Amino acid sequence: MALRTISTPADGDLRAIRLDLAGTRDFTVAGAGEARRSAITAATDSWLGAVFEAAAAHRSGLALAAVGSLGRQVPGPLSDLDLVLLHDGRSLRGPDLQAVADAIWYPVWDTGLKLDHSVRTVAECRRVAGADLAAATGLLDLRLIAGDPDLVAAARSTVAHDWRADARTQLPALLDLVRARHARFGELAQSLEPDLKEAKGGLRDVTVLSALTRAWLTDRDRGPLDAAHRALLDVRDAVHLSTGRGRDRLLRDDADAVAALLGHDDSDALLTEVATASRSIAWSLDAATRRAGQAQRARTLRVGPRRPAMTPLGYGVFRHDGEAVLGSRQQIGSDAGLPLRAAVVAARGGLRLSPQTLRNLSRSPDLPDPWPEGALTHLTELLAAGPALVPAWEDLDQVGLVQRWIPEWGAVRSRPQRNAVHIHTVDRHLLETVVRASARARDVRRPDLLLLAALLHDIGKIAGAHDHSETGARIAARIGARLGLSEQDAGTLELLVREHLTLVELATRRDLQDPATIRAAVDTVRGERETFELLLALTIADAQAAGPTTWTDWRATLLTALADTVRAELEAGPAAPPSPQPPVCLPQAAQDRIGQGHPFVTVDPAGDGWTVTVYDRDRPALFADTAAVLAAHGLTVRSARLRTEDGIAADTWVVESPGGDGPEPSRIAAGLTRLAGGDRSGLGSLHRRLGRARRSSAAGPSRAFVLPGSSARATVLEVRAEDRAGLLHDLGRCLAQEGLDVLSAHISTRAGQAVDTFYVVGAEGAPLTPGRVAQVLAALIDTCDPPG
Repeated sequence: MALRTISTPADGDLRAIRLDLAGTRDFTVAGAGEARRSAITAATDSWLGAVFEAAAAHRSGLALAAVGSLGRQVPGPLSDLDLVLLHDGRSLRGPDLQAVADAIWYPVWDTGLKLDHSVRTVAECRRVAGADLAAATGLLDLRLIAGDPDLVAAARSTVAHDWRADARTQLPALLDLVRARHARFGELAQSLEPDLKEAKGGLRDVTVLSALTRAWLTDRDRGPLDAAHRALLDVRDAVHLSTGRGRDRLLRDDADAVAALLGHDDSDALLTEVATASRSIAWSLDAATRRAGQAQRARTLRVGPRRPAMTPLGYGVFRHDGEAVLGSRQQIGSDAGLPLRAAVVAARGGLRLSPQTLRNLSRSPDLPDPWPEGALTHLTELLAAGPALVPAWEDLDQVGLVQRWIPEWGAVRSRPQRNAVHIHTVDRHLLETVVRASARARDVRRPDLLLLAALLHDIGKIAGAHDHSETGARIAARIGARLGLSEQDAGTLELLVREHLTLVELATRRDLQDPATIRAAVDTVRGERETFELLLALTIADAQAAGPTTWTDWRATLLTALADTVRAELEAGPAAPPSPQPPVCLPQAAQDRIGQGHPFVTVDPAGDGWTVTVYDRDRPALFADTAAVLAAHGLTVRSARLRTEDGIAADTWVVESPGGDGPEPSRIAAGLTRLAGGDRSGLGSLHRRLGRARRSSAAGPSRAFVLPGSSARATVLEVRAEDRAGLLHDLGRCLAQEGLDVLSAHISTRAGQAVDTFYVVGAEGAPLTPGRVAQVLAALIDTCDPPG
């Protein structure tokens, strides 16, 4: 459509002209949005230029300039006009200047468009920008409409110079304003009636990004960010045209019309696009503000050349300037599991992966199908990160890694939920459920399955699904097999996803006094106590994550009543741990070394780690000492099995090395020999690691309890606690100090949680009395969570 030339205000109504330009340009054609906004900009400039010429009567020392969307040349059909009448302070003053201003403002008001206006000199622009951050960022977009170009250039360059000079000192205040705005308007991606301009991830954040870039505090990643910006501008234009109002909020009642105008099948597809775009903008802003903070610190602290401070986190990842980065020697091209490991150590350290590190990680090769055991372990450890999971997952998602690992994620990514009880999109709700589930990790023996079920329980909420639980169960079974779950574990995962609504429906809709209700719950979990505890924890986490109206005291009371009755039906008490392993088979070399009074150690590869087997004469502190030596060498224990026969211990430990160096049998044996002789000087590195350890309370306090009826010859104790460096050593020393003999132990670490089972007897070789059990349990809990 050819633009009309407007020579005087009487040639047309600006509001009608803009709507006409918007309405004659197809919203679904590629590039139509940019062409539409360019046409509206040109028509508005022409119209305002004619108004200015009529009002100013060719006077010198005057200029009309635009800021806001018109200044940036991205106006919508009914966007407000933000205009500045600049003057040199000499040519016109007082009533004459006011008369010219009125002759410009009144024709604009007559059109019905909103107008924000001011009359200023260059010096006044500078003072206003210096006193008001919002005004400063707005004046950076000052653009000439008509009149003296030198005035506009002077104002713009002066404001830009001051902004660059002062931005570092004003950065904290600017970020405070951004955070306050986000708190007021919320997160655009998680709103069913989003404010396209002011909410987090909205158009205002693009302006902030631009201001940070102009201050030379950060770079702007133009690809995905520009596409997201255009998408939101297109939606805003469609809102203006379909409603006839210049507002920036997409209301539910208008969503269908806007979706149709933009060529979407329905409003869900529209909201998905909006959420996806806003997430890209919000993520870019987060990264940019970190860059800006680093630039500010570098300028403030650096008095000369300095080497970057790099603190190792493990797996070749380092802490640097508030972010997690890859070391220069880290090889990416052949390591498919590196992104997961990097994300785990970053989340544990409360850090975000740097944008460049994420780009590098995104070039890693695909994981095989099925996944190796180590990759699944690291995925569940990432899921166990608590609230730190949400930003870590977003980092991985923004560079495409999540959908490479779980292609089915794309169907629920940014997908809205029209259920009034939900406050998040489907994918964000899944993550929030994982966070809630991580707080209940110590209520179950398989926290890894709980967290995987939380991640996938609504994966069936896709377009066209009739029953999302049934659809999701089939999808979850497929994903579980790809992740490398055993057939039994994949079946449990499928059951949890299929039945994740069953318990709350039974509790709230059925008679809890009716035996049929209890039988239905028992049958749902196949009569398995462990599966019931998993389903119960998932049910609670799902309800808590949905929103404040879902998890009420009433629902909690009914679900607790149901759970108590079902547990009684299933026979109270946790399921018994695995039975002890077959008899010890002592190699000849081990017999020789033990005969000489020394331990014998073997190391064999095991997947992504190693199996360390220790043969030695049994003694009370052997378990604690072995755990200490392994931890001092920087090894992470994944599982362990202790066996003792005829006074000879054969303990098998499966370990992983975050530092990359494999275990050395001779060093482990030497360390055990020193500890047996009372020399603990070799544990200095362990104590330093404990000093640096960052603890998380996401899962609440540790738990320790007895498993009644699990053994006739020993008392069986189970400890559930957050895994950390030195935990096994501390538990072993606690048991030794309590005078207990560990007949066997079953050590398991899943999803960052230790589930450790000990078969113990007292000094007389008999099971413990009830009173003694209580003392030991209290000591174990204090060991995991020291008082104070």
